[in-house]
Amino acid sequence: MSKTTVLARRPGWNGQPKTGDAKSKRHAFKKYRVLLIMMIPSVLYVIIFNYVPIYGLLIAFEDFQITKGFFGSPWVGLAHFEKAFRDPGFYLVLKNTVLISVYRMVFGFPIPIIFALLLSEVKNVKFKKTVQTASYLPHFISWIILGGIFMSIFSLEGPVNAILGMFGVDPKLFMADTSYFRSILVFTSILAGFGWSSIIYFAAITGIDPHLHEAAVVDGAGRIKRMIYITIPLLMPVISIMLVLSMSGILDAGFDQIFNMYNPQVYDVADIIDTYVYRKGLVEMDYGYATAVGLFKSVIGLILMLTANGLARRIGGGDYTLW
Repeated sequence: MSKTTVLARRPGWNGQPKTGDAKSKRHAFKKYRVLLIMMIPSVLYVIIFNYVPIYGLLIAFEDFQITKGFFGSPWVGLAHFEKAFRDPGFYLVLKNTVLISVYRMVFGFPIPIIFALLLSEVKNVKFKKTVQTASYLPHFISWIILGGIFMSIFSLEGPVNAILGMFGVDPKLFMADTSYFRSILVFTSILAGFGWSSIIYFAAITGIDPHLHEAAVVDGAGRIKRMIYITIPLLMPVISIMLVLSMSGILDAGFDQIFNMYNPQVYDVADIIDTYVYRKGLVEMDYGYATAVGLFKSVIGLILMLTANGLARRIGGGDYTLW
């Protein structure tokens, strides 16, 4: 029997209806219809606020004028990109963005994993839930408030200078010192976000088969060995996916935090692409140039995410990637 004959007898080949598949899909739809209906608002949100505004990228290739609109403004091609690549200020903010993001990734990415691993070993449920709740709280506080709190902590009259004064160190204005500002940004960012970022690792640890740990205990393995040989290897797919996702945001250094904490004294080390785009676009009203710089950032982020995803697939296989 030829391959074509075999395929022709399969449901769905040459236009034949897949009766089994159709029935299965209807059954699945009825089974999950409540969840599908609940998903509609989220899908609409993504379409309206993430996909519909994409046509605004046209501004990056136009000398955009509000009175003429998207389709009436003069077309300038790649002129805004050429302007950006000739602008020394663009390279300064690009350098600051990359440095701050790399610092955050190097020092901040492992913290939620370590926190989840350590806290998952705590047996006192009340203490565990209290620590978890306390670690989540900063995520729900606006950077307007957090920025004010951290600026007070590092001010001349703040507790940091008070402690240093006990050891005879002269007070310093940390928030206006270029030597300390990036470190403060990275430290406060990790402090505010590590608890929320650890949720996915707690969920992954909870999903590990407890029989694996029980068998290891029978074999005499302690907590450290079980963590090294069971928990961490089974967490690797989640860690890999989170790393791939974080690569897409390598040029997203945290507008909310920096905008609320920086000042002209530290522009040389703290001005990033997002704050630069804000000033050029909304303050100086150079919409085309600001959109071109923003588009450059998005394209680089996409390339980095695809590269990281490809490397993870090549090294670890499909379980370690987004797709």
